[in-house]
Amino acid sequence: MLCLWRRLVFCLLSFTTCIKAVEIPLEVEQLPTIIEVTKGIQVAFPVGEDFTIKCKAKGNPTPEYHWTKNGHPYDPLADHNVRTTKDSGSFTIHNDGNILSFNGTYRCYATNKLGTAISEETTFLIPGDPRFPKEVIPPVVLEEGDPLVLSCDPPPGIPPVNVVWMMQDLRQIPLSKRVSVGLDGKLYFAHVVHMDSKIDYFCVAVYSRIRHMSQRMPVKLSIHNSDAIKNRAPNILTTQGGMDKPIVVLKGEVLQLECIAEGLPTPTNEWRKEGEESIKYRAIVEGHGTLLKIKDITKDDEGVYVCESKNAMGSAEQRFHVLVEEPPRWEKELKSSLQSVGSEVILNCSAAGTPEPEIQWQRNGIPMKRETLPHNHKMIGGILFIHSLQLSDSAVYQCEASNKHGTILTSANIDVLDIVPLIFTEENTTYTAVWGQNISLFCNNFAFPVADVTWYHGRKIVQPKGGQYIIDSNGTLHIVTLEAEDAGLYTCEVSNTKGTSSIKAHLILREPTKGYVSPENPWVRRWHSITLTCHVQCDPHLCSSVRMAWLKDGQELRKNDPRIQVNSNHLSISDVNWEDGGNYSCITSTLLDSMETQSHLTVRDVPMPPNNIQLLEKQERSVVLSWTPGDSHNSPISEFIIQFIKTIDETGEWEEVARIPGNETSVHVHLIPNCNYQFRVIAVNGIGNSPPSLVSENYRTPPAAPDSNPHTVFVEANRPDEMTVRWEPMNFQEQNGPGFEYKVSWRLQGVETDWHHKKVKRPQFTIKNTPAFVPYDIRVQAVNNIGLGPDPEIHTVHSGEDTPDAAPANVSVNLINHMIANVTWSEITQDRIRGHLSGYKIIYWKVKSLHDGKTHHSERHTLSFTGHRSSGIIPIVHPYCEYQVSVTAYNTQGDGPESIPVTFQTPEGVPEQPQFLRIVSSDPESFTLSWAPPKRTNGILSSYILQHQIINDSDIIGSLHNITITDPNAISQRIPRLELGVTYKFYLRACTRIGCSKPVSEEGLPRTQATFANASQGLSTQGWFIGLMCAVALLTLLMLVGCFVQINRGGKYAGILSLKEKEELHPEPEVQSIKEHFFDDYSSSDKKATSGSMDSLSLDIKTYDSVDSLVQYSDGEHSHFNEDGSFIGAYTESKEKHAEDGNTHIQSVQS
Repeated sequence: MLCLWRRLVFCLLSFTTCIKAVEIPLEVEQLPTIIEVTKGIQVAFPVGEDFTIKCKAKGNPTPEYHWTKNGHPYDPLADHNVRTTKDSGSFTIHNDGNILSFNGTYRCYATNKLGTAISEETTFLIPGDPRFPKEVIPPVVLEEGDPLVLSCDPPPGIPPVNVVWMMQDLRQIPLSKRVSVGLDGKLYFAHVVHMDSKIDYFCVAVYSRIRHMSQRMPVKLSIHNSDAIKNRAPNILTTQGGMDKPIVVLKGEVLQLECIAEGLPTPTNEWRKEGEESIKYRAIVEGHGTLLKIKDITKDDEGVYVCESKNAMGSAEQRFHVLVEEPPRWEKELKSSLQSVGSEVILNCSAAGTPEPEIQWQRNGIPMKRETLPHNHKMIGGILFIHSLQLSDSAVYQCEASNKHGTILTSANIDVLDIVPLIFTEENTTYTAVWGQNISLFCNNFAFPVADVTWYHGRKIVQPKGGQYIIDSNGTLHIVTLEAEDAGLYTCEVSNTKGTSSIKAHLILREPTKGYVSPENPWVRRWHSITLTCHVQCDPHLCSSVRMAWLKDGQELRKNDPRIQVNSNHLSISDVNWEDGGNYSCITSTLLDSMETQSHLTVRDVPMPPNNIQLLEKQERSVVLSWTPGDSHNSPISEFIIQFIKTIDETGEWEEVARIPGNETSVHVHLIPNCNYQFRVIAVNGIGNSPPSLVSENYRTPPAAPDSNPHTVFVEANRPDEMTVRWEPMNFQEQNGPGFEYKVSWRLQGVETDWHHKKVKRPQFTIKNTPAFVPYDIRVQAVNNIGLGPDPEIHTVHSGEDTPDAAPANVSVNLINHMIANVTWSEITQDRIRGHLSGYKIIYWKVKSLHDGKTHHSERHTLSFTGHRSSGIIPIVHPYCEYQVSVTAYNTQGDGPESIPVTFQTPEGVPEQPQFLRIVSSDPESFTLSWAPPKRTNGILSSYILQHQIINDSDIIGSLHNITITDPNAISQRIPRLELGVTYKFYLRACTRIGCSKPVSEEGLPRTQATFANASQGLSTQGWFIGLMCAVALLTLLMLVGCFVQINRGGKYAGILSLKEKEELHPEPEVQSIKEHFFDDYSSSDKKATSGSMDSLSLDIKTYDSVDSLVQYSDGEHSHFNEDGSFIGAYTESKEKHAEDGNTHIQSVQS
């Protein structure tokens, strides 16, 4: 029969699926379950804090508690020194210093109408005060060589107890092979020596768990000398071991085997295990060979261990039979489960241990006996089988396994249920959420048999699909990523074989809160300010509940920092520092959702200066500069600026050498000789320049010969016998070394082959005693103490100029007309010029007048003509005179000698105007005029021309009448047949055979008594004069009428005189005189100046164009003629008064 049951159980274990443990809501009746309990051994000190032993259980109905102590009932409420805890079985022992009575083993029981749960045992230890008794220990007297064992016998206490042997000066007794302390606390001497004599040997017991020490009274040890030799074989003193006394060690603990022997000489120990050649590597030998330790011992460590103690006199052996045992431990524990009526359950309780544990079953804390088991219960060892479960089978089943080393307990609640589904979530619960969120609609229920849960949205069944709808084991509907159509009425229906229950729920959806932070991921320069703004958009139903908070890197902002100000949705930071950089989050919360938006703030600044400035690969004219970039301060380094100070002896200034891309950290720098160099580096980023780096070490390049010579050399030759060579000085960077000078070399080109040399320090040198204007080769070379510069460039220059030393030859004069003459000569040779030819000068002067033969000492006139030429045009200033002319060459130094003067005579010209013209007498029909001849006749006077015409206050002028006076000596003339009361104007000209002068004029009115034009104007107030003016006005009117008639008959302007005609009728006397003076010889006709007709005055004004180049000269020193004879040179003249008048007239004509 037993075999049949065992086969049935094994089949059930193989094929029966246990119902999983389900958490039963407290609203449902259920067995008690202990959820909190104090386990193990609790040690309490006699004086100190209070101690609590806990026990708490859950169940429905609420469990009631009772305790046992040492297996007997214990009521905490009956002890006035104990306080209980409400709603639990826990109690607290008040430590008033007298709690030894609470020593014992406690167990808690929690009971309701369905069953009883029991806890594991709790041991409560209240240690006493272990002390050695006050006693007098007799002294110990021995001879040298005797063995000795001093006992300690510490008072009982909570282990572990450690024993230490000391002397009164609190020094531990030194241990050795001869002296040992055993596990039993005794002090062992293999043999004593005289130095062991002490009066204060005592032991101290240390109770580490209760932090207590106790000292035994000291003992005196006296050692006397011995006359006998006490050598002997070893004798083991410790009592541990022996085949009849096996040593039991629990699995996992430490095995300690002790072997202390006496003998003389001092014995030594050897350890081994029977059946093995050597002790396992895990075995440790301590205490100078007296103690063998094996930690974490296992079943494999069982066996016989042998300690052999040896000395010269023999050996002794101690055997240790070691057994490894184990307290009970669960291989399979009970598990609580829910069962339905009629089902079956198997409780498997399996434990291991040495000796094999004994299994004891209990139901609701009451031991179960095989003979009194219900009919549907079967028990086989650690297996309890219950079939055809009924509601009455609900109970707490306990399985207890025990052996001599301890007891363990496991429990299982078997709840047999058969109920209609219960829904614990409230009916018509309203859920509010926002789009995109996840939400859980609760339908907390309990049913057994297990119920099915169905959810409806409106009338439609919610089908879990695509991960959006999930119904978990508790009946909760999880909706993932809510959408607008998810709002509405929901129904949860729970059903099993006992019935159906349902509830309704409402889901309302709102728009989610959105927002952003501006500016997005900004950067700001250090010490500047920035404001972040959190922009929020929310559902109208939620806006009133909006709350904002700012975080930095997930942490709250520092509220005590005055630089950081939060105003509503604005976050302002002033004087931004490095620690202000990071992620700033604006967290906006409403009743339903929260939104977090971030903006990363980057703090930037100019870079840190580069560091680790090093000079590598130092060469004579170069060096490699390297550096390590500093912190870029969040703005990439774009370039590095390399600077150096370059000096010889004095302090210099920083110069920029190069700019290097930001991804490079070294540069090859070219250097010049004989200089001290120091370098520094500046980093550049988008913000600006870093401070300069530390200055590099000093590096001086060695001196060298100059690499170049002066670049620009020029020569000043201001004197004919010397020339000064000048050049641009070379700066100290080009000198390359000490002792710098310039080596000047020169030689006469084509004459000298050897060079003349001179070293100078200044950038100039004067070469003296040079011939005038000869070619020289010049060169300038840089030198210093190291050597010469490169071969210099040779410059060809001329020495200083001197004045020409020869005069032009073959000078001749050719009169072109009565106004100009052409002077010709032969040019002098280049060697006689002695410089760069500037040109030639014509010097001419008046010697005498041919009219009166008088000699004149006139000033010399000079005309300059530039460049190489052999002729020049000069003006004839005074006609009918004798002149002399000479020619000289000139250069930048001055004029050369003049040629031999050449004499020539000027032809007759037009005379000057008569000195005056006056009306000396007048009658009603005539005038008598008087005049003075010209001051200069410019030839032989041949006649006078006297002209007169009527003039009135109108535009009409009378005809001009000519009278030729052939007597050149005449000084007066009467003019008859004049009209009475009419004003006349008179013109007088003096004439030579060349032409006539400018006129002199006078006006007058015929009357009885002569009246001069320059008389008093008071006549205009007389009556006759008024009548005369009226007649003139009438005559003018008649002339105007005639003009209109003429216009109507012959043309628009026929009756009006043109301006040109008026000028011809009434010419300007000065202009007329000039025309006659200069161009009479070149007029287109051969008419004589004595003609009395109007044609003598109508000279074509165009004839002046042919002499434009001659009337340009003036009183200035330099007037110029071009090569065809017009002025390009200088004309200098100190004119007499009459000549000046003539020139004035010429200027007015030209203008």
